[in-house]
Amino acid sequence: MSWSVYIIIGVILLIGIISIYRHQRSLKQRAFLMREAIQNRDFTFRLSTKGLMIGERAMQEVLNQLGDTIRQQINQNEVESWERLTRVLTHEIMNATAPITSISQSLLNRGDVIDSPLEEGIRAIFTTSKHLNAFVDSYRKMSELQEPAMEAFPLTTITNDICLLYPTVNWDIFVSENTIVYADQNMLRQILMNLGKNAVEAGAHRIGLEYAKNFQTLYVSNDGQPIPAEVRKSIFIPFFTTKHSGNGIGLPLSRRMMIQQDGNLSLIDHPLNGYHTTFAIEFQHSEATEEKHY
Repeated sequence: MSWSVYIIIGVILLIGIISIYRHQRSLKQRAFLMREAIQNRDFTFRLSTKGLMIGERAMQEVLNQLGDTIRQQINQNEVESWERLTRVLTHEIMNATAPITSISQSLLNRGDVIDSPLEEGIRAIFTTSKHLNAFVDSYRKMSELQEPAMEAFPLTTITNDICLLYPTVNWDIFVSENTIVYADQNMLRQILMNLGKNAVEAGAHRIGLEYAKNFQTLYVSNDGQPIPAEVRKSIFIPFFTTKHSGNGIGLPLSRRMMIQQDGNLSLIDHPLNGYHTTFAIEFQHSEATEEKHY
């Protein structure tokens, strides 16, 4: 063969080696990014499959899905742990306060207590124990949820009603009339009511509802006061609240209801454009949730 043929073959081999080297560096960079995401407990990572070979593309798709699986499992374990703790605490506190309420109520009915200097103090004890009982009883909801009644239905049947409950804010609705979700209607309605109530209390003037069909996710956004960075990881913990009148049950209960439906409720790190806060409601996948025409 002539020297020109050898040169062409050499050039082709060199280009091939350079391409393989660059491809391997790209794979190494992918591994680094995924490791960093996992170490930072960011399980929402998604890496493009563009430019990958068939086997590599399949592996990347599995890894992308694995992030969701890990996140759902962590959320499930977290909810179950708080549920067990809540069950124990409510049981012990209720057992301790019940006799206090009963005894103080009996004392308030005694003739020698009525209009005496003791009445004010005993009434304070009675009132405080009643409020504590009511406060603790509200947390029983975390462990007494009924099994969800799952069904496929148009999402607008709920979103249209929610808008009417909060007429003081402007609603930006990006939900198709043909969007079908698979969920428990009553639970989903309660979750949206909780998110709407929180937005109004945060001073929101606009609330946005946007459904992403590809991810089967409803994004609920508002332009109210942003959630401080230092409390973002605590908002789904039972008992935690930054409100003077809050009891810290709304968001944990809402997440619990979505996890019961094999879905999830989470706070998005980067709110949708034009808003300060965005929550994501992820629905369980079902063949019945494909868009249909009625």
